[in-house]
Amino acid sequence: MTLRKLQIALWAAVALVLIGTAGFMLGARNEEPVAAATFQPSFALADAAGRERTDEEFRGKYLLVFFGFTNCPDVCPTTLAEVAQVMDGLGEDAAQVQPLFISIDPERDRQMGLSEFTEAFHPSILGLAGTADETRAAAESFKIFYERQEAEASPDGYSMSHSSALYLIGPEGHWIRQYSYGTPASEILADLQTRL
Repeated sequence: MTLRKLQIALWAAVALVLIGTAGFMLGARNEEPVAAATFQPSFALADAAGRERTDEEFRGKYLLVFFGFTNCPDVCPTTLAEVAQVMDGLGEDAAQVQPLFISIDPERDRQMGLSEFTEAFHPSILGLAGTADETRAAAESFKIFYERQEAEASPDGYSMSHSSALYLIGPEGHWIRQYSYGTPASEILADLQTRL
């Protein structure tokens, strides 16, 4: 094979790879809205009074959902403080948003006083703590991670490792986006205000 023929063959191979990549990207782009539209997290968890609360009862409102635990030393209090600032910043529009704190350590959090914990940050934050199975089902529905970790220095000798994002669910119950840990309240507020 001459050098000229080899160059032509190589360029043809590159062109085929580029065409295939472009086709894959277009196909992935076309599938993305469908995948997002079908992602509808759900939960059925008890509030502090023992009343079962489900995702369906909040239709018509935006949900700000955070999974955490009351003994969390940093991520949970920081995020709930941001949520409190967002709720205050929304003013009259706050009625269109329901913040939820879902416990990943439900047995201990119920004993610690979940509603007192959430209300210390903002009275609108609703704390939910189900059974171990209900908690796992909710976490799987939101596609979040959590697990118990032994830690001698922590209360009761253990702590919890978990996903640290804040999740925004739309009025129809569909997942819209997540705010990564450390997203300033001002950015979350600005994003919400464009949607309300």
